[in-house]
Formats: sequence, structure tokens, C-alpha cells
Amino acid sequence: MIILNLQQHPPLSSPPAATTPSRVIAFTTPHNYAGRLSHLIQLKGWAPLWCPTLTVEPTPQTISSIQHYLLSPNPPLHHFSAVAFTSRTGITAFAEALAGITIPPLAADGEIFTISALGKDSELLDEFFIVKLCENPGRIRVLIPPIATPSGLVEAMRLGQGKKVLCPVPLVIGLEEPPVVPKLLADLARRGWVPVRVNAYETRWLSGVAELVKMMEEECGVDAIVFTSTGEVEGLLKSLGEVGLNWEMVRQMCPRMVAAAHGPVTAAGAEKLGVGIDVVSSRFDSFDGVVDALEYKWKFSEG
Repeated sequence: MIILNLQQHPPLSSPPAATTPSRVIAFTTPHNYAGRLSHLIQLKGWAPLWCPTLTVEPTPQTISSIQHYLLSPNPPLHHFSAVAFTSRTGITAFAEALAGITIPPLAADGEIFTISALGKDSELLDEFFIVKLCENPGRIRVLIPPIATPSGLVEAMRLGQGKKVLCPVPLVIGLEEPPVVPKLLADLARRGWVPVRVNAYETRWLSGVAELVKMMEEECGVDAIVFTSTGEVEGLLKSLGEVGLNWEMVRQMCPRMVAAAHGPVTAAGAEKLGVGIDVVSSRFDSFDGVVDALEYKWKFSEG
């Protein structure tokens, strides 16, 4: 297995002193990311408030859709040169599909096969995953783009020259599909790839922001809200609408609350939905970036 990690990881900041006043940080990430982000918030001495606005998970139907490309005797994956993952859930869904088959879909012989993943998501592309995919791990190249965005992934994959790339992406239900996936497919096509979309998991709206609204109404007991995807923003707006609120009203209730986005893609999507973003992480291969960005903003404003 060849691993091309094109990222450079700066050292993580040290935990805050015990005297740091506690802040309440709301975040809307789905459950599969919640534990990691909550832990990073706690390391800063802050109090996490999890307010999920989406559910993100594979289903029997989506797993079956992936397995269509993996099943013997003639797995269609033979005709592909790459798989491009843009989310952690896409990788876990693909791994679940692989676990349900007995014969690796890729033969030991053949050209290098590229698997690309963003930032810390690449940690899931371990030896077990590779062996289930191909009898010969040396045939597999794991590509980690230096910029952990779909556009960065496309750039790192270079020119496709007519080769096929499988793209395990979400099927969005109950919300408008963000432009991220359509743009990814279009960008790959412009770079000479033949992208093939497979719905690897479902993203659904999750109603319920009662705890968040309660905290906001109590003299705005929320210091910041963190978004890690455009879908989360749309889900929040839909949930707020259920209780007769909108983002402008939230801003009036909590004028000092900081809205933070995990990377420029999420920030741009939020802005298009009318949600102004105050802090955007410049390092978005992991959630450390957005948490550090919040800390720096408060240090700067208080300094």
C-alpha cells in the first residue's frame, strides 16, 4: 500500500489553564463526528452543547448500491482507477459493503488503484480496509490531498485521461442537496475523469433545537455555534422555522454569539443560506482548526 499524505500538520495548541472561564459551544454535527468535536471543545475548558440537525448513516439500500460494484464474478470496480471519498461516513459505508463480501473486488495484478480521502478521514483506510479491497496491498495508493476539501481532492488526483472514478456520496432526503457533490462531479469531469456517483449513505433532516433555543433565551447562554457542513446549516434553519424563529432573530437574541465554520466550503454554503459566519478555520483537515480559530478570536478580542 502506498500512502501519499500531502498534508503538513502543525502542532496542536496546549490545553487552557484551569482558570479559563467556561464558554458554551453549540455544534450541529451528526453523531458520527460529535464525540471527536465534543472532546476538542472540552480540551479548551469549554462546555459542549450538541444540537444535531442531521442524521447521516448508511442503509441496506445504500450498502447494496455499493456492493453492486464489488460483487464477483466480474465486479464493475475492475473498470475503475480510483475511489474518491469526501466524508468519513462514505468510507464507513464502503467498509461495511466490503465486509459483506468474501472475495476482494480488485485482482492482485493491474495498474495502481487510487483511494483518496480528506484529512483525518483517511485514518479509516487502514490495512484491513485495503486487504478487503485488493489481494495485493501494493497495488493500492492512498492519496491524502494537502487541502482537505473536495476541490483539493480533485486537484491532487490530477488529470483523469478518461479513467473512471467511483464517488460514494450521500443521498440527501428532506433537504436541498448542497452544491458540494454536484461541483465535485463536475470538477472531476473537467479534469478528464469519468465520475460515477453511488449513493453510499443517507443524509436526513433531524428536527429538534429545543435545548439550543432554551440556552439562547436565557440571556444568550451560548457563546458560539460551530457548523461542519452546509447541510447542518440548512437543517438548523429548518428546525428554527418549526419554532417560529429565523437566523436574524437568533442574532438579535445572541448578538455576541460567534458563528464558526469548519473550512471555507461550509462557510460559503452558510453565507448562501443567509447565515453570516464570523470565524472560518484555515486548517480544516481536522476539527482542531475550527476550535483553535475560536480560541484565537476570543484571545484577540480580549487582548
